[in-house]
Amino acid sequence: MGFSLQQRAKDLFNPKEIFHFFTLTLLSLLLPLSFLLLARFSDAQYLLQSLTWFQYSPNPFPYVLTLALNINPFILYILVSIISIASLIHILSGKIITLLRKPSSSRNGVQPCLYIAWILLCSFQVCVGLGIEGSIVAGVYDSDSSFGVERSVLSRGVFLLGLHETTQVWCRMVVRPVVDDTVFGGVVREERWVERVGLALSLGTLWWWSLREDVETLVVMVEAKKEQLMDVRMSDLVGLWLYYLTVAIGMVKVVKGLVWMAMCRRARRRATTVEPSDHDDKV
Repeated sequence: MGFSLQQRAKDLFNPKEIFHFFTLTLLSLLLPLSFLLLARFSDAQYLLQSLTWFQYSPNPFPYVLTLALNINPFILYILVSIISIASLIHILSGKIITLLRKPSSSRNGVQPCLYIAWILLCSFQVCVGLGIEGSIVAGVYDSDSSFGVERSVLSRGVFLLGLHETTQVWCRMVVRPVVDDTVFGGVVREERWVERVGLALSLGTLWWWSLREDVETLVVMVEAKKEQLMDVRMSDLVGLWLYYLTVAIGMVKVVKGLVWMAMCRRARRRATTVEPSDHDDKV
């Protein structure tokens, strides 16, 4: 027992393990950062559409800004939708698509799945990188995206649960296969509690820093544009759909947790009622 704990502590502070931990955590945050960028882009497009200075400005805008405000959100909406739908399937069925390489399987049969994980991860990295650079150039982070609307604590909590579940699926399905293949040569590794805690703390920090207020832009944008008699774009509807899809994932997680608690309580009641009867039979 002592040797096992000592070996685990030694493996935990191994430089390769530390690099694996931080790389896995940082790349897993690409998904919640995508939600933050989509909310910021939605707010920026609303301001540009309402003030109309984008159309009448004589100075040409930087190419990075134009790319970030037009093409980048479209690709991010598609990528985030894929991961969100996969998360909903996982939370409903309990099954998740794994792209990890199994030692017993052939290399040719598993490589295409690993290539898909690489493509998804690189696409997220490029979109998030261009989005951050374009938003800084546009001064998006200086704008107020609250619209005077604040969701309830319960609504925010359910969305956070859904976002945490979606981030976990993103980590297991895409990030972990790529990181394990790069650091450990594709060896299948079990998820450790340190990685779960690190991901939860990182997501909580990002949520408290900015995401909890900015992400609500996705749900209030349609109402804000209707009140201003502005055209509602397809991106606004997709953002609204992504928000409520994440809330639905959180609701399913809450319901499954309540059902599990009810089943545990019923099992305890049955155990307490069976024990006295068995004792009476023996007497």
